[in-house]
Amino acid sequence: MLNNLTNIFAKKGENIGIEINSQKINIAQISKNGQQYKLLKNVSADIPRGVYQDGQIVDSLSLSELIKDTLKANKISAKKVSTAVPMREAIIRVIPVPAELDENELKDMVLVHEAGMYLPYPREEVDLDYAKLGYFMDEDGIEKVNVLLVATKKEVTDLYNEIFQQADLQMEVLEINSFALIRTIREQLRQFGSKEAVVLVDVEFDSTEIAIVVEGVPQFSRTVPIGTYQMRSAFSEAMGLPNTGETELLHDMDIIDGLSDSGDIDSSQIESGKLALMKILEELTEELSRSINFYINQSEDLEIAQLLLAGPGAGISQVDEFFTQKLNLPTMKIDPITTLGLDISQDIAPEYRPGLGIVLGLGMRDI
Repeated sequence: MLNNLTNIFAKKGENIGIEINSQKINIAQISKNGQQYKLLKNVSADIPRGVYQDGQIVDSLSLSELIKDTLKANKISAKKVSTAVPMREAIIRVIPVPAELDENELKDMVLVHEAGMYLPYPREEVDLDYAKLGYFMDEDGIEKVNVLLVATKKEVTDLYNEIFQQADLQMEVLEINSFALIRTIREQLRQFGSKEAVVLVDVEFDSTEIAIVVEGVPQFSRTVPIGTYQMRSAFSEAMGLPNTGETELLHDMDIIDGLSDSGDIDSSQIESGKLALMKILEELTEELSRSINFYINQSEDLEIAQLLLAGPGAGISQVDEFFTQKLNLPTMKIDPITTLGLDISQDIAPEYRPGLGIVLGLGMRDI
């Protein structure tokens, strides 16, 4: 075990996946019978006020109690957990190193020498893990191997350890949200070649995580402070509605065609809400465009093949068409239930499926 970053690339025993974000905890338990995966449990619980402040966990004890109570209420007895930290809490780098290094030399070079070049804070303040990727020949004809380096601050990994210890659980795996999300769409990503990049856009509650992925590996990552909360707030304020922070009303808003079920809301309110929502989406589009252009300008012979939408924000009606039109890129929402071929006991509506990408990826961690 590399300090507290719990063997991010290693296989583990049976566990459950628990996703923690500033709006909810999501829990998934998955089993495998032959080649068939079954979703045994899929439950969520709202985060109480005061647990998060400015996007950071400030009350770990209340969060631990919520996890314990949710597991008990849903009769989940598993004690081993796979979980993840937000991408903004991590540093992810692909580092080329000489291929002839043995395992001990590689570990020393990556974790001691190379890591210091990529970390914005002292080495002793972070937890690290790494994994070898593919071999290649550099421009001088020297064989090298790409190594994926992942780092997060010790104070973050210590906090997650504390949360699960207080909940009487064993944190078996601590990884990065984007890694769990990539796991759910691994087969989908295999259709793209080595010169094709996929932009993975995870629209969460208070932020959007952007990862540009090539051959299943995140090559560029960025977090933008625009999420469903900002969208719902702008929408509610424009329509004179109370701001609950929930995203369900956004599911009914066809951002290109209007509100699908207006009820008692008059047309002027609808138009005001639609314009406010589209303004936030246009801001997000600008940030996406900026990120894509930054990466492409540094990459030779690489094209953006697809934009994949995940997270609760992907449940907004026609949001994929919106990004397709604005960015001139083919865009689609992920459906991890279908992609994983999960057997589910209850139907899960299409608008909620993209929001399950991370927790299902965590639930699949050891399968």
